[in-house]
Amino acid sequence: MLIPGKYYTLTVSRNTDFGQFLVDDDGDEILLPNRYVTDQIQPGDPIEVFVYTDSEDRPVATTEKPFLQAGQAAYLEAVDKTIHGAFFRWGVPKDLFVPIRNQINRIDVGKKYIVYMYVDQLSNRLTGTTKLNAFIRNEEITVTPGQEVDILIALKNPYGYRVVIDHKHRGMIYTNQIFTPVAVGDQRKAYVARITEDNRIDLTLQKQGYDEVKDSAGKLLELLRQHGGILPVADRSAPEEVYRLTQMSKKVFKRAVGTLLKQDLIEMEDHRIVLKK
Repeated sequence: MLIPGKYYTLTVSRNTDFGQFLVDDDGDEILLPNRYVTDQIQPGDPIEVFVYTDSEDRPVATTEKPFLQAGQAAYLEAVDKTIHGAFFRWGVPKDLFVPIRNQINRIDVGKKYIVYMYVDQLSNRLTGTTKLNAFIRNEEITVTPGQEVDILIALKNPYGYRVVIDHKHRGMIYTNQIFTPVAVGDQRKAYVARITEDNRIDLTLQKQGYDEVKDSAGKLLELLRQHGGILPVADRSAPEEVYRLTQMSKKVFKRAVGTLLKQDLIEMEDHRIVLKK
């Protein structure tokens, strides 16, 4: 059975006046409408498609790439609403419906919200919710300290940003760990800094320890090469100037400089770094 909200690699089985029928290994067929059919794809050829349900709740395939799959969260724009719920644009012709019961706060058309998409078990329809806690949980942690993860910036608070980790868990990045501009809706790589006894997950946007220093030193070396071997920044430079030129915090910058000095690759002058020839 082809489940809505997922990608599949299917085989073209036959052509019709209204599109191509695709078949899976179990013999289940689904329509790829004419607007997605090309002359290059013929019966017997494999094709990757995304499966969703159309306006009449019939399973249908598309070659378009939606903004999210079932079991994922994304930052989506509300494009319409009724007394029953709101509709969000998510990259396929049929907008994603978020029922009133699934809305944690008022939805305004034209604004963006973090929405999680799932398959409703009763109707088999793709459905959205802004009540993330029903699906984004920390009861069973699947990440470990130091691990690289994918995050979605979900909410700004006085301490930093709450994030969704790998579409599964809640996490937090504190303001004093942020050295680059971030905003709600951003998708980034991050690193698990620690997991507390009560399963709170703290993250950073930079690698920690030796890996962080190694990466930063390599980045600084490349910046020097790109700027003719000279960067007008040094130990005495203001943190804001260091960040403007290198996109690093002052602490990370000093560690990177120390690494390159030990490797005898640079010279440090009063107001600049010079790459040795």
